[in-house]
Amino acid sequence: MKNLSEQYHALFDRLGRAFLLQDYMLLFVRAWAAKIFYLSGRSKAGDAYLTPSDLTVMLFADEYDLPLIDPEMAAQLALYAETFLPIMLLVGLGARFGALGLIGMTLVIQFLVYPGYFPEHATWIAALLPVVMLGAGRISLDHLLVSRSGK
Repeated sequence: MKNLSEQYHALFDRLGRAFLLQDYMLLFVRAWAAKIFYLSGRSKAGDAYLTPSDLTVMLFADEYDLPLIDPEMAAQLALYAETFLPIMLLVGLGARFGALGLIGMTLVIQFLVYPGYFPEHATWIAALLPVVMLGAGRISLDHLLVSRSGK
C-alpha cells in the first residue's frame, strides 16, 4: 500500500496531466511577460512600427546612458527586442530563446539602467525562467511543430 505522500504525489501528477496544469501555467507566464515587454516596445516606437521615436533616442542618450553602444542603435535594438521576443514568447515559437533574450534585457536594465527596481525585475525573471527551463509547454507552436514532425 502506498503511503500518504506517494498517494498525494500520484494524485497531483494525474491531475496535472489530465488538465494540462503545467501547460496553462506556462501559457500564463508567457502571456504576462510578453504583454509587459511588448507594451514597453510599443511605447518606444515612433510613427513607423519599427522606428524608435525621437523621445526614445533621447532617453537612451540622456537617461539610460548605456556604455559602449550608440544611443540610436540601442534604441533600435531595444525596440526590435521588445517587439519580436514577446511575440515569440506568446505564440511559443522559439520561446526558450525569446525568454532568454528578455532575461538578458532585464539584466541590462537592472544593472545598467535602473538598479533600484530589483523587485520588479526579479519578478520578470521569475516568470521567464520556467519557460527557459521547461520550454513553452503543449500549448505552443513549438509543441505543435515538434509533434507534427514526428520527433
